[in-house]
Amino acid sequence: MTSVTPTLGIGTVEAAVEAALSTVRRNLDRFGGAYPGDTTVSDRYLLRPAENGIPEGGNRGWTTSFRTGTLWLAWELTGDEAFRAGAERDVDDFARRLHAGEDLDTHDLGFLYTLSTVAAWRLTDDEAARVVSLEAAETLMTRFLEPAGILQAWGDLSDPAQRGRTIIDSLMNMPLLTWAGEQSGKPAFADAVRRHTAQLRTHIFRADDSTFHTFYWDAETGEPLRGATEQGAFDESCWARGQAWGIYGFAMNFAATGDEGLLDAARRSARYFLAHLPADDVPYWDMVYTDGSDAPRDSSAAAIAVCGLLELAQVETDADLAVEWTERAHAILASLIERYAPDPAESSDALLRHSVYDLPKDVGVDEGTLWGDYFYLEALVRVSVPGWEKYW
Repeated sequence: MTSVTPTLGIGTVEAAVEAALSTVRRNLDRFGGAYPGDTTVSDRYLLRPAENGIPEGGNRGWTTSFRTGTLWLAWELTGDEAFRAGAERDVDDFARRLHAGEDLDTHDLGFLYTLSTVAAWRLTDDEAARVVSLEAAETLMTRFLEPAGILQAWGDLSDPAQRGRTIIDSLMNMPLLTWAGEQSGKPAFADAVRRHTAQLRTHIFRADDSTFHTFYWDAETGEPLRGATEQGAFDESCWARGQAWGIYGFAMNFAATGDEGLLDAARRSARYFLAHLPADDVPYWDMVYTDGSDAPRDSSAAAIAVCGLLELAQVETDADLAVEWTERAHAILASLIERYAPDPAESSDALLRHSVYDLPKDVGVDEGTLWGDYFYLEALVRVSVPGWEKYW
């Protein structure tokens, strides 16, 4: 067990892990090889809806690998082969999805294949999974736009509404390219990571260290154009989940590139996030809201931030700051365990309640989310398994 602060005791973490694992097991028994939706509906996951020829429960969208990653974490924690078998079934399906060309027009191939096939390679030396991961990375590279030096986030590359647009979430998709560069020896992967992350650290921040959700470049000239939002309260607000992605994503990419500017960007993301938390350390869905607001919380943003702060503490070059990031991460995680994990565990299919997917579109408001589940369990693993190696 790693060292813990007074706000996060060993017994508290152990009980939280057991409760989370019971839910992961229950969901595996219920869904088998079918995929649940992005979010719960009244605390229960339903089968992922059919769309664009992909049947109900099919592997589409950007969130399915969070279920897979959760299964890998559960296997690492328990050694239970049922969790491994479930994860490997997903891995086979991710290979099928890639080769069938189903729903691949997204930078979120990084999320999808890092937590499924890359994790399989890291944990089990699955050579077929390694090959698929490299193929997924090559597919992701087709989204790299010269001379802007960014990977386009969403949509067909000819779509004028999406052309030249990236989002702060993209930082979490870079590890697939970093891994592929290490495996293949091809410098183009590392170059794309270096250029893309440099563009974000330069343009995604405002002067007060809050971040835009999305940013546009002219795809032909490379000129930076404007920041905007897709899921925040308004263009100049600070979407909480995006700020959390900034902590984790900039910290990881600093470790990958050695770009000191990315370490500074991770610190800026962390300072703003921590300074705008309400009293219970779990943010509202957008950080324009403060204590006393009736706006929904986003526990998934808090879980991402815990992982990000712990990652930042590992790469931090200032020992005092490393202690600060760790202590604040533990405080947020303690609040998630006490106030946001279902009690009893059976009262929800999610590991965390009270998340928000997309409030402006009224999607998944005050529900559990697949990514909230994954990052909450990753946070618990980080504080309970000494030397745990992340999948990213």
